[in-house]
Amino acid sequence: MRVLSSVLRLASLPVMLAFAVAAQASEPAQLIDSINSYRSQAQRCAGQASLELPPLASDPRLVLPVNGSSDLREALAQASYPMVNVQAITLNGPRDAQAAMKAVQESFCQVVLNPQFVDIGVSQQGREWRIVLARPLLAGRLGDWQAEGQQLLALINSARGQQRQCGNRAFNATTPLAWNAVLAGAAEAHTRAMANQNYLDHVDRDGRTPGDRAELAGYAGQVSGENIAAGQDTPRKVVDGWLASPGHCANVMNPQFSELGAAYAVDPKSDAGIYWTAMFGAP
Repeated sequence: MRVLSSVLRLASLPVMLAFAVAAQASEPAQLIDSINSYRSQAQRCAGQASLELPPLASDPRLVLPVNGSSDLREALAQASYPMVNVQAITLNGPRDAQAAMKAVQESFCQVVLNPQFVDIGVSQQGREWRIVLARPLLAGRLGDWQAEGQQLLALINSARGQQRQCGNRAFNATTPLAWNAVLAGAAEAHTRAMANQNYLDHVDRDGRTPGDRAELAGYAGQVSGENIAAGQDTPRKVVDGWLASPGHCANVMNPQFSELGAAYAVDPKSDAGIYWTAMFGAP
């Protein structure tokens, strides 16, 4: 378990107006929305570029008292959250969600942009905040990678059958994708590499792009889209996360794609535990 418990002290400003109770109650939700908006776009953090990431799911079991126990393992056990990894951020000073988000971006971007985390809980008491990010135990009972890849395809085709807004882009309903075994093999190899080598990226450790990997696998068409994910333990969670992320959603809905191959891989020693790849192509 890795635990980050840091206190950021910001300059105190005179409070001119009292917050209404209802307004203050909405501030944690606003902060979660801001964090997820931040994750939805590639960011520069600690000198590196992050990937576009799916949103974190709000989990009430992670809403821990601001001044509660510092033992996160014990607190989450009492809340019946089966965590594998957890990190907590403590802020002292921000008066609202906007100020708290600024503090998070300045000092804790690596935590909120960590792709292994899938759940979040935020609590606030006055100007004190506690942000808890966690990854639970894998609960899904998955079949082999081909069966789950086919399930991913079915969910993606269901999504493509409806008009959809992906960020600022509107997409009409479009035709379903066909399973392609060559793309599936390339997706499985990349997913296994990410799991075994503990990374999440479209460019593999040999510098190959999705198009490079598809060509090496013998795919004769064009690959211009790849979605990856980590931490989610069912195809439904993976696709829901992609649909809530503008760039991933645009790949799902792109009418130029006609084929797909997908796979998952598990490695308990990796940070995220489980990884997914969907490769989109057209002959």
